[in-house]
Amino acid sequence: MSSIETLTLLELAHGRREPLARAEGRPSPVVERVRATARGLAAFGHRSLLLITLLVAWEAAPRLGLIDPVFLPPFSEVIAAGWQLAQSGELYDDVSASLLRALSGFLISVALIVPLGMAVGWYARLGNLVNQFIEICRNTAPLALLPVFILLLGIGELSKITMVIYSCAWPLLLNTIAAVKQVDPLLIKSARTMGATPQQLFRKVILPAALPTIFVGIRLASASAMLVLVASEMVGAKAGLGYLIINSQYSFLIPQMYFGILGITVIGLAFNAVLEALERRFMRWKVPVTA
Repeated sequence: MSSIETLTLLELAHGRREPLARAEGRPSPVVERVRATARGLAAFGHRSLLLITLLVAWEAAPRLGLIDPVFLPPFSEVIAAGWQLAQSGELYDDVSASLLRALSGFLISVALIVPLGMAVGWYARLGNLVNQFIEICRNTAPLALLPVFILLLGIGELSKITMVIYSCAWPLLLNTIAAVKQVDPLLIKSARTMGATPQQLFRKVILPAALPTIFVGIRLASASAMLVLVASEMVGAKAGLGYLIINSQYSFLIPQMYFGILGITVIGLAFNAVLEALERRFMRWKVPVTA
């Protein structure tokens, strides 16, 4: 056998052993999954360190006598009270009532106000016509109008949904108007130069450029919806998380009251997470800003 053939055989043998060695050194899929889970838990713990610390302090302070447990019961007692509400079915009634009112008013507001805001932002004459009216309405607190809505629409669902629509309208409207006005004029001029029709100009230029600011208004509107809804449920309702909170306060069921507050917080966080997911879905073209 020549030296060249011997060298070729040695290289082949070495090349076969190397993948085998790599395969032997590679961890099993189970180990990789465990490591990925551990990394995910570590990242979650790092992001949630402050929240975990607050919950531990909430649990410990009443039990150690630092705070009167009558007025601030331990966190575990609040969760236990929520579990009792869930078992009785009362929690489901309250959450479903609040979600129905909040979602109905929020979605109606988005469907009506976003197109109106784009029209006001695009047509200068329409903007000049309605500008004073917008300024007056947006500086009138929605909660100050709550008695008016109840007098005109009663204490049923209509007044509460209308309150949510009113409170969502102004952050949506102002952000949509600003979004349209802030579109780069060079983009509009370039699209018109290339022969874009008004429909193409709207779909391909104005709407994509305005979406980030519009979504800011949508997220602000979702927070306003929950705020005004809870206040309206405290005044005139027989179901809902706002009713649960105020009724628990009057009945001195303090753990249930705190659980109602936590329920509103969780629903608000869920709303925000859904809107963030939708924002990422509709703006996949947007380049993320990295430090």
